[in-house]
Amino acid sequence: MNKYDALKILGIQESTITDELVKNAYRKASLKYHPDRNPAGNEMMRLINEAKEALKGESFPFEYKSEVGYDYGDEINTALNKIINLQGLVIEVCGAWVWVSGNTKEHWQTLKEAGFKFSPPKKMVYFRPHYASSRRFKKDGLSMDEIRGKYGADNIKSSKTFYLPAHT
Repeated sequence: MNKYDALKILGIQESTITDELVKNAYRKASLKYHPDRNPAGNEMMRLINEAKEALKGESFPFEYKSEVGYDYGDEINTALNKIINLQGLVIEVCGAWVWVSGNTKEHWQTLKEAGFKFSPPKKMVYFRPHYASSRRFKKDGLSMDEIRGKYGADNIKSSKTFYLPAHT
């Protein structure tokens, strides 16, 4: 994840970024998206932790041109909450994008209503910030494995069921 995506995920809109500002935004996002308050909380916590890691080691302060009033964290949280309980989906976060595979045909209408789009070359459904060009992945012609390697991937939900052996 790049630092600009990380700032948008944390909801930072100030023009001068400081270490203290990042810490406060992380704390605020942690409270806002905590799993006790939010069905997609585990996934959102992974995403904001990844955003915090992306900003670790930055030289502060630095200037940032933000889009006032835009909070990608809220946007992705809303989208994830609409699909998190759908059966048969595999949800991955790669950078600031969310990729969904598995049984997407069955849930296409819900995915579409949540703002997800279909990528024919990847044969997967994705959700991206409106400011990010979809050409980011197309122009490079990257496969999903290459995208995972380049931007990192966090498999946040899988449809696999695990069974524990019965005690006798």
